[in-house]
Amino acid sequence: MDIMRSHVAAEAPLEACGLVAGTDGQSAYVFGIRNEQASRTHFRMDAKQQYEAFSKMDGAGWGLLAIYHSHPTGPAGPSETDLAESAYPGVVQLIWSPQKGGWGCHAFFVDGGQIVSTEFHVVEE
Repeated sequence: MDIMRSHVAAEAPLEACGLVAGTDGQSAYVFGIRNEQASRTHFRMDAKQQYEAFSKMDGAGWGLLAIYHSHPTGPAGPSETDLAESAYPGVVQLIWSPQKGGWGCHAFFVDGGQIVSTEFHVVEE
C-alpha cells in the first residue's frame, strides 16, 4: 500500500498506474508503470513496462492480483471510462484519490459490465 500511495502522490497531478502481483490473494510486488498519456484524467500503461512486469510475474510464479490507478482530482470511485476500458474481468481494480488527510483507496471489479465494490485487507508483516 505504501508503494502505491507513494507512486500516486509522486505522479500527481497526473494519473498514476500500475500492477500488483502475488499468489493466493497475497501481494508480493507492486509495479509502478509509466502513464503513456501523461494525463490528469486518463491513463494508458507503457506497453514495454507492462510486458516486462508480466514477464517478471511469470518468472516468479506470481499472478496479477490488481490493477491500480489514481484519480488526482476525483472521483473517489470508478468513472465511466474505467468501466468502458476495463480489460481484465474479475481482476481487482484499485483507485487512489485524495481524501482528507492523504490518499485513499477504493477497490472494485467489473462483473458483466457492472461495477462491484469489494473489500481488501492490509496485513502488516
